[in-house]
Amino acid sequence: SLEGFQQANTPNIDGLFADGVISTSTRTVMPSVTMPNWTSHLTGGGPEQHGVFGNDWEREDHSLDPQEMDDDGYYPSLFKIAKDNIPNIKTAFYFNWKSLIKPFNKKYLDEVEFEENDGYDQNYQAALNFLVSNHDIPTLIFLYSVHVDHAGHQYEWMSPEFISAIEAIDVKIGEFIEQLKAEGLYETANFLLFTDHGGIGTGHGGTSSQEMVVPWMISGPKINKGVSLASPHSNANTAAVVVRLFGIRDTPESWIGKVPSGIFDEE
Repeated sequence: SLEGFQQANTPNIDGLFADGVISTSTRTVMPSVTMPNWTSHLTGGGPEQHGVFGNDWEREDHSLDPQEMDDDGYYPSLFKIAKDNIPNIKTAFYFNWKSLIKPFNKKYLDEVEFEENDGYDQNYQAALNFLVSNHDIPTLIFLYSVHVDHAGHQYEWMSPEFISAIEAIDVKIGEFIEQLKAEGLYETANFLLFTDHGGIGTGHGGTSSQEMVVPWMISGPKINKGVSLASPHSNANTAAVVVRLFGIRDTPESWIGKVPSGIFDEE
């Protein structure tokens, strides 16, 4: 949640994005729940386009088909667009909430790793190994951790336990950045940090600002430095920003996501 990020002590995240662009007014898609929002982040459509309206979505069991589909019945993700446009790109998806992978076609992913019991150490290590082994070619990695969300459900959003969960991932991000620097991979990398929703009490899914407004940030080559993003921004824009980083401007017709002004330094 935005409030959680602002209250938590996050020196590593702050340092990583001090030279980048930070939005504190990004909105989730509706409903403000997990799978619809991660699908929007990684595709560029809203639920009306990708058809993922809740966490119970299944490719073989859903109320409304995606507005646009690949040959296997999946809505086109940023991984597909990247693979279609950059033949040698390597893609990876690291996650620890089992259902998260369901809306994405794995044939556009070179590595998919699931870590049990809310763990994330193995996934961070796998991501580092993947970057090192593909250091001389374009790479696109999604690295997700669910433990902050679970702390909110168990103890309440903004509880001490919730804040501690944010601070724990900040420590891990700091370790990861130091490893990238040691491998000579930091300077050429772009970093994005974004989340699916906030919360209120022990839940989310409603339309309060605590649930609907989330932090979103980006840094690295081609990105403006030290900017607080004033443009209206949505979780449905993330994929459009990512593919623009790779120089791709031709996106699926059903994507509603766009690149907000103020992110790229060539504007």
